[in-house]
Amino acid sequence: MSGEDNLLRLVETEEPDETSYHLQNQVGFILRKVNQRHVAIFAAHIADLTPPQFAALAKLYDIGETSQNQLGTLIAMDAATVKGVIDRLKARGLVELSKHEVDKRRLLVNLTEEGREAIERLIPLARTITEETLAPLTAKETATFLRLLSKLA
Repeated sequence: MSGEDNLLRLVETEEPDETSYHLQNQVGFILRKVNQRHVAIFAAHIADLTPPQFAALAKLYDIGETSQNQLGTLIAMDAATVKGVIDRLKARGLVELSKHEVDKRRLLVNLTEEGREAIERLIPLARTITEETLAPLTAKETATFLRLLSKLA
């Protein structure tokens, strides 16, 4: 039996006990392990971008040009983090920055042609990453899992 199977068995069978604390049953610990697994799968398929960089490219592909701050909000990153992500993508020629026509303090971000081509190549890999991450679950379990996670987000 694998470590994950043991963990699942413990979580499923242990009765809640308000006086004890088992790390392996804690939501943060389980989410961290799942995230580590997902990031490893991601890195095996997309080695030249980080998940936050991919998220920025994918969201820009979805919505087109937007402000740097709005992009950060849409991909759940604070202003400092999204700035670093955008700076690295710009250095690689995947995004371009421009000033807003009216509010010159506002930076707009958009995909370059190279960025658009890159994300179009990567989207099929991203689907594979999702499938591999969710592979231990049935289709019904996947739907329930994603619905429940969305409630926590």
